[in-house]
Amino acid sequence: MSPYTKRYVRRKNSRPYTCGTAVTLEIIGGKWKPAIILCLSKGLRRPQRATADGTTASRWVVNQQLKELEGHGIITKKIYPVLPPKVEYFLTEFGESLLPITQTIEAWGLPYEQAYEEILEGKNAPGPEDAASES
Repeated sequence: MSPYTKRYVRRKNSRPYTCGTAVTLEIIGGKWKPAIILCLSKGLRRPQRATADGTTASRWVVNQQLKELEGHGIITKKIYPVLPPKVEYFLTEFGESLLPITQTIEAWGLPYEQAYEEILEGKNAPGPEDAASES
């Protein structure tokens, strides 16, 4: 890990944690972190391929998340001495321990994908009468 990455992660995470949930969310919470972890577990090693995998994440956001995951010890980065530059990312043992969590998140989200899109479009949004009947 580069000295810059170490400083960035240390500066960003200077608060004490009092529960495991807070630690877990600090590590995997963030834009696209669970998706990046899953992509790496499936053999995708380069961030460009992760962004081309159907997500709407920008290259900058993916690189920022990769930097944070590296700083947390979830992934390692291998830089090849070639032109154009080539960088690949790999899950560490610590990162692989997160796979059951990220796979559960993915499994939970897949059946609700269509319903969520309908809610966002206002087609299936619960109204005030739905909330009153649930009380």
